[in-house]
Amino acid sequence: MFTGIVQGTAVVVAVRELDKFRTHVVEMPASMREGLEIGASVAHNGVCLTVTAIEGDNVSFDLMRETLRLTNLGAISPGQRVNIERAARFGDEIGGHAMSGHVICMAKMVELEEAPNNRRLWFALPERVSRFVFEKGYIGVDGISLTVGDVRRANEGDGVEFSVNLIPETLTRTVLSERKVGDEVNIEIDPQTQVIVETVERVLASRL
Repeated sequence: MFTGIVQGTAVVVAVRELDKFRTHVVEMPASMREGLEIGASVAHNGVCLTVTAIEGDNVSFDLMRETLRLTNLGAISPGQRVNIERAARFGDEIGGHAMSGHVICMAKMVELEEAPNNRRLWFALPERVSRFVFEKGYIGVDGISLTVGDVRRANEGDGVEFSVNLIPETLTRTVLSERKVGDEVNIEIDPQTQVIVETVERVLASRL
């Protein structure tokens, strides 16, 4: 389990490509490697990955076909940074919200609003997941636990667009500071919201 409180970013120093399979080698700071072992779970841009090798500062992770299809990790090149979060431990403070590290889809940034001390980003969601997004609800964006600001119908096509507001700390600590219009981010829907919505839909459908 993860909390969506990103601990920092790490540079992908190598990418090894095979048929529908990738290995990412990530240079992780010592503070992020403390107690890290092969088999441990680490979230990259919100995607739960398993440590497969540790060689000094470099830590390797394998990416399977479904991960490459559903997430933005398949487009990562050496030199780019990813958000990093170690798996939560019992007793840790949960400052964000419970997250599984299972990305449901990607969303495209459609608008960026700058302000002196913060930034508002707008993303377009596909119709199939838009019913899980509500104003003031939780959402995971590239592994970051964020509160949904506003929700509106998409300007083009189906689905909705939602906004998130970023404080300077989030911009400093995560790769969202680098995102620009047209970029795709990984989305994880709040699991509690998803369960409630799907339960209500089933109950209503059974009464028809």
